[in-house]
Amino acid sequence: MNDISNFIKTIMQSDLESGKVKAIQTRFPPEPSAYLHLGHARAIITNFELAKVFSGKTNLRFDDTNPTAEDSEFVEAIIEDIKWLGYEPDRICFGSDYFEETYQYAVKLIKKGLAYVDDLSAEEISAYRGSLSDPGKPSPYRDRSVEENLRLFTEMRAGKYEEGEKVLRAKIDMAHPNMNMRDPILYRIIKAPHHRQGNKWVIYPMYDFAHPLQDAIEGITHSLCSIEFENHRILYDWVVDNCEPGHKPQQIEFGRLNITNMSALMSKRYLKRLVAAGIVDGFDDPRLPTLVGMKRRGYTPEAIKNFILASGLSRINSTVSSEMLEHFMREDLKLKAKRIMAVPNPLKVVLTNYPEGKIEYLTVPNNVEAEELGFRHVPFSKYLYIDRDDFCLTKPNKHYKRLALGLEVRLFHAYVIKAEEAVFDDEGNVIEVHCTYDPETRSGSELSTRKVNGIIHYVEATTALPARFNIFEPLVIDNPEDKRDLLERINPDSWIVKNGYVENAGIDYATSERFQFIRDGYYVVDKDSKPGDLVFNQIVPLKSKFR
Repeated sequence: MNDISNFIKTIMQSDLESGKVKAIQTRFPPEPSAYLHLGHARAIITNFELAKVFSGKTNLRFDDTNPTAEDSEFVEAIIEDIKWLGYEPDRICFGSDYFEETYQYAVKLIKKGLAYVDDLSAEEISAYRGSLSDPGKPSPYRDRSVEENLRLFTEMRAGKYEEGEKVLRAKIDMAHPNMNMRDPILYRIIKAPHHRQGNKWVIYPMYDFAHPLQDAIEGITHSLCSIEFENHRILYDWVVDNCEPGHKPQQIEFGRLNITNMSALMSKRYLKRLVAAGIVDGFDDPRLPTLVGMKRRGYTPEAIKNFILASGLSRINSTVSSEMLEHFMREDLKLKAKRIMAVPNPLKVVLTNYPEGKIEYLTVPNNVEAEELGFRHVPFSKYLYIDRDDFCLTKPNKHYKRLALGLEVRLFHAYVIKAEEAVFDDEGNVIEVHCTYDPETRSGSELSTRKVNGIIHYVEATTALPARFNIFEPLVIDNPEDKRDLLERINPDSWIVKNGYVENAGIDYATSERFQFIRDGYYVVDKDSKPGDLVFNQIVPLKSKFR
């Protein structure tokens, strides 16, 4: 699905046609302080796909201007996530690579009288800034001379001052209606080792100063960002106009995409809290909207990409149902996944008239809609497992289309069976069902079309492979009226484990391999799976459970 059409594409088309730009150059600028989530995927896909439409290029640039939050672990994870989504950046850059140039631009602003070193504390700066209804007041250090500001800024770089002792601020307008323009901080002191620069720097540029300069240095034509940066665009332009880097990028904002039952988790802060509290199984927990979590859950990059493109792009925030994402997952897998039989909730069936010790093998298509996936040979014998939900002592209503005492059903690609007797344990639970089978009704025979109460699946018991099945529900269910903290709103039934069996028909249950379990849903082999202890994660059910 590469037919992308939105307001940003229209702007790019116009800029090319007018000669404003010669080629499209975009960038994805994550801070390497966390694992990427589905919200980041939207930014990645938007930047790469729009550039691709016009045969342009996209850089990956790490916004590594805060050494206390960043780590090389996240750098490698982000590179891998982008590769997994199917994209290759034209260049991989780091904001820290431009520290010297950025510093010199700050010096340039000081010499132009547009920046000054301030001794106010963070609390004092905030108080001096005023409010939306009241203008701010100038710092008592605002009118320092150019020479004094240059000396102090040089001393800041040399490490003479401690954190919080001094900052460099832009000199703009303390009465400006946009709070971002009231002498914003350009540099602060941070005495912490940097993941790339080590201890070379003790002053670090603020995002609003570094980002537009980095865009300009890299020749970015269209700097795409989410709508919360709209009020920062005026400062973005001020920095570029007054530092005069020789190229002027254009910042364009687009609305955020909220997804029901997921949006509360699309926050670095919340994700880190969940991991730190041990509520989830790391950042790759299959319930999380992190890309590593979605990969482990079994989502495909193609489904994510198609979902993002289909959800559209506008200037305002929008919300879509998580069912839409599930739909694209099913659409992507329906012709790719082998359709096999599994019973997460097994009930033993004994065919009393089937020969003891005999196992026959039924030739079964791996996917009736995709002949290229071939066939397999499914074992069948006197002893079977069916799903416990497929048996009832008596037929409850006319809509019930499964097995009950006295009723006949067909086993997928096999025979018609009839339930004759149920065996109970001491607590009155059904533990085994005795049935008879009709040998004349094997699939493909003349009697294979005999009318029965339904068709159910099974797994041959003596060869069945034991397996664990992880079933997921939303980790936090959306409820606008629930104002409790996120950690107090965790769904206790978000991860359910069932123990059952999968068929043993020569299938290679390799890690990350995806399957459709007949009449159940799509599953993927989890990273914790191993021979003799298979583990499957449910990707999506065959039909949505949420209405």
